[in-house]
Amino acid sequence: MKKLDYIVVGLGIAGISICAQLEKRGKSFIAIDNGQERSTAASGGVFNPTVLKRFTAAWNASDFYPVARQFYSSMSEQLGQNIFQELPILRIFANVEEQNNWTVASDKKQLQAYLSTDFVKNGNPSIEAPNGFGKLMGTGKINTEGLLLGYRNHLKEMGFLMIEDFEFNQINLVDGGVSYKNLSAGRIIFCEGAKAVENPYFPSTAIIGNKGEYVIIKAPELNLECFLKGSMYVIPIGNDVYKVGATYSRDDFDNKPSTNAKDEILSKMESFINCTYEVVGQVSGIRPTTKDHRPLLGNLTEASEIIFFNGLGSRGFLMAPLLSEMLYSYLEEDIPLPKEVNIRRIKIKA
Repeated sequence: MKKLDYIVVGLGIAGISICAQLEKRGKSFIAIDNGQERSTAASGGVFNPTVLKRFTAAWNASDFYPVARQFYSSMSEQLGQNIFQELPILRIFANVEEQNNWTVASDKKQLQAYLSTDFVKNGNPSIEAPNGFGKLMGTGKINTEGLLLGYRNHLKEMGFLMIEDFEFNQINLVDGGVSYKNLSAGRIIFCEGAKAVENPYFPSTAIIGNKGEYVIIKAPELNLECFLKGSMYVIPIGNDVYKVGATYSRDDFDNKPSTNAKDEILSKMESFINCTYEVVGQVSGIRPTTKDHRPLLGNLTEASEIIFFNGLGSRGFLMAPLLSEMLYSYLEEDIPLPKEVNIRRIKIKA
């Protein structure tokens, strides 16, 4: 039986982040993942430390932001490709009141580094923005495909990856650790996202599935090189192709793209985009969200060697790098997890 420090289940952004921590610290581990695309793959890859709907900073953005930027820079070097591209966001102003709200918000200390005080006039005939834009800085695009495939290939080359469905009936809790098939480890970390509801060790009511969908269009006349934010994001992905979305649905847990979501996205997009376009694709995924909108880290009991890293919602790219450091410090250095991210804060139904 192969002895390891850790087994990691799932290779979305949570799994990648904790594996990167273990690798950096010289811990032995195996990641188990079936390769099926989930919410990380389907996401828009928007790296944004603010909440543009309300002109506020995202929760703990000042802590998450610098760690995340350094993480993706290091990951780019490790994988030999550009994982993070700095890209501004142009936020369409619906009216003069929003301009005034932006001005007030840009004077707040936690937002000064992100919200430009200079408004941008609209010079693009394919965009409806008579009140212009607010420019958001310090934002960027994550190359989700490059990150997911690149890190999977890296682990495969190192012999740290098993590509298969995880079989819960093969887990055995042994003295001081866990065993799984021919593997023995001190701990097992589940990073399954919304699939955690199928995990018999996880309190299924702790996760609320939130389906998000994007429509992919080709629009040669749009000529957009940055993010555009109206009632939907328009995300350039190259060669006149854009990802538009996303939807938020708590009622639909089918991972397949839906016609209703497509119609909603295109209808909202056409309220601020007036050029011709062709729909060339659609993607969807289930975000792992929580009732209090905070992540779920750690073990359910002090003695348990079963660990969870979940509940990242729609800001996983921003939060995962620092959260993985917190989780590692908790597991290896006995540094307590912050109460707001500790999974033990939830009430488990009998």
